[in-house]
Amino acid sequence: MFAPFIRNTHSQGNNMYNKKTYLAILVAATFSHQVYAEAADASEANVEQISIVGKSTAFANSVADEAMVNQQSNISSVLAVIDNLPGVLINEGDTFGADDWSTSISIRGFQVDLSQQQIGITIDGIANGNSNYGGGAKANRYIDTENLGTVEVSQGTADISSRSNEALGGTLDFSTYDPTDTEQVVTSVSLGDFGAQKYFVRYETGEIFKDTYAWVSVSSRESSDWMDGVAENQGDHMAAKVVSITNNGQISAYLAYDDVHEDNYQRIYGLEQYAQNPEWDQLTSDWSGIPYVDQAYRRGWSTLRENLFGYLQGEWDFAAVSVKANVYFHQNEGRGDWVPPYLVDVTDNGTEGHSELIGGNTALGGAALGQIYFVDGSGSTLSPIAGCESSLTFPYGGGGAQFDPACHVDNAIPVGSYRHTHYQKDRYGFNADFIWDTQIGDFNNTLRGGIWYEDYNREEYRDWHKIIDSKTSFRFDHRPYWIQYDREFPVETLMYYLQNDIDLEFATVSLGVKKFNVDVSKNDNFNAVNDLDVSSDSDALLSFGVVAPVSDSVELFAGYQENFAAIKDAVLERDDADVSIVEPETAENMDFGLRYTGDSLNASITYYSIEFDNRIRFVSNETVDGIDFLESAAGGYINDGGVESSGIEASLKYQMTDNWSFYTSFTSNDSEYTDADIAGNTVLGSAEELFVFSFDWAKDDYFAGLSTKHVGDRFLNQENTVEVDGYTISDLYIGTNVALSGGVENIDVRLTVNNLFDANYLGTVASNAAWLGAPRTAVINVQVTF
Repeated sequence: MFAPFIRNTHSQGNNMYNKKTYLAILVAATFSHQVYAEAADASEANVEQISIVGKSTAFANSVADEAMVNQQSNISSVLAVIDNLPGVLINEGDTFGADDWSTSISIRGFQVDLSQQQIGITIDGIANGNSNYGGGAKANRYIDTENLGTVEVSQGTADISSRSNEALGGTLDFSTYDPTDTEQVVTSVSLGDFGAQKYFVRYETGEIFKDTYAWVSVSSRESSDWMDGVAENQGDHMAAKVVSITNNGQISAYLAYDDVHEDNYQRIYGLEQYAQNPEWDQLTSDWSGIPYVDQAYRRGWSTLRENLFGYLQGEWDFAAVSVKANVYFHQNEGRGDWVPPYLVDVTDNGTEGHSELIGGNTALGGAALGQIYFVDGSGSTLSPIAGCESSLTFPYGGGGAQFDPACHVDNAIPVGSYRHTHYQKDRYGFNADFIWDTQIGDFNNTLRGGIWYEDYNREEYRDWHKIIDSKTSFRFDHRPYWIQYDREFPVETLMYYLQNDIDLEFATVSLGVKKFNVDVSKNDNFNAVNDLDVSSDSDALLSFGVVAPVSDSVELFAGYQENFAAIKDAVLERDDADVSIVEPETAENMDFGLRYTGDSLNASITYYSIEFDNRIRFVSNETVDGIDFLESAAGGYINDGGVESSGIEASLKYQMTDNWSFYTSFTSNDSEYTDADIAGNTVLGSAEELFVFSFDWAKDDYFAGLSTKHVGDRFLNQENTVEVDGYTISDLYIGTNVALSGGVENIDVRLTVNNLFDANYLGTVASNAAWLGAPRTAVINVQVTF
């Protein structure tokens, strides 16, 4: 049956150890719970604090717990909460996740980053609409940290009902906080390093109508970059949720609005650049007046996004049948900015100068005729002085004479552009599921089925604006001189599934089938010759699972599932894209494991094996030599062979005493390419080992915790010739919660310090490049409940 109006708890993690020793400890702990129980007389309160490491399913899954939430500040992204779960690696440009450009998620060799979307994300079980940078949205766009209920991670073989057409490597389901039956106001103020601050208020209505409860919240946050303190990262979030209990179920609704401006971090190229300065990403803090240098000006690298998301959902029980259905919508719009060090010559004006220098003259489409770097007072193009050698050495190793003001006459005027890529997406969809409990002979049987339909249209256009005076600032003429392209991408998705679970007493066996029908199109608003249409349907995707209880506390499980990721609309973006060579991605996932659930100890261990075919990868237009702002060079999405992954994930949580708890997780992952040219090479960016150790303490009104995570070595390229050293990061939190009487119910004060020992490390890994990891960051939060 569906579980209406239940607020769930979470699970936790962090550090390192010898592999064999670690696994021996975990297995021994799993089968010798009585020894631990005698050492710790856990009270009922402690039992409630123990969270189940995994639900009773045929596949591996984990849930983040309260300690994991405490290890992250209220300013941080909700993504950071799951970083200590087994198999999961979250990397962001700073501790606050204030830059989607540098964010990545890695699980079992599958990635979500700038070029790959292989892990599904859902919000209260509803599809997030892809996770890519250009028009997608990760969970932090939908949920404020203070409004997070639970996060459930299915590491590989996700539940058959999961709504995502990119869930090759599992699903992350972020659930929103449920209203309570008490009227109260929760206020929160967070102040931290790097100009970080956040103000949050949530009003909980209590019972507003019969069996109807709600809350509404608003927040505002800001921070700067941790290198130079010039970035202007700002975000505002508003949300509301209503739950109404009925005689046979409940009706719920959620609405969230999020508006952000993020100034990006830049990747560094190679270990030499990292060794030269591990605390600088090669973006500048001051405007120099030299366009070639100012293409690296941090405030010119920006992400602007607005997201509006909402749903209305009903859940009903009718005797042996339960039904859940919802309708939802999502509107996304935004912009990505860069500062090319030239004007694009797009109109042939003969001997009459350049119309690109004159506001209000906008060219629609067409090809670039050339670039303009310097002009004279009359607007005519200037060429560099013959024989002059440029002295520019930054960025990207320096540019030629055409970029260097020293290679032009004294009165030469530099010119440059502010390039905007505009994104807009409108999604509408519905979901419906049923669960039918019945009997087959003497055995309990459950039949599940459901459907998901979504219709969305993503629009994208790119315009180029003249920087008004390249010598003084990056302020630009709001009237573009060129709209390079204008296109839209209609996508229609239909998913349906059916699964039967039969309880044979010695084991529960499930068998299911799932199917996707996905149509992806591109409509070029300037030239219909570039229109494209791709059908991206899946085969019938089979799943099979067994859960066998060994005792009241121990169960074995095994699961097999065929997963599928449809071709994304981004694959169709380039006019020179050959979509005939791109096929949908597929994966076959198998999990085998054991779970132990006791009063003071929870543990699980999983072996997994995955075959991933038709991997789609983006060939970037940005290299160590610079950015192809015009995208004139070859670039786009290609199928890049396959990947085989196998490994072990283990986790254990133990309530040692009334006051102390311990959590640990371990991942040993082997992800290798199957391509002929690089067969056997480790997948770039995938860590072979993850260790987590975490101790948490609570007594009376005080609480604290120390968590440590070790990430093993990773490769920077597919050829495995450049290896990034592993790193170890510790997070500390300490605080107090004081219950009061009168108008103030309680005051919660918490200090969070991430990267406690200020380690230097590389975070998100891209092809031949990586982003710098965030330094030590402290935030203090005061939360008052009235």
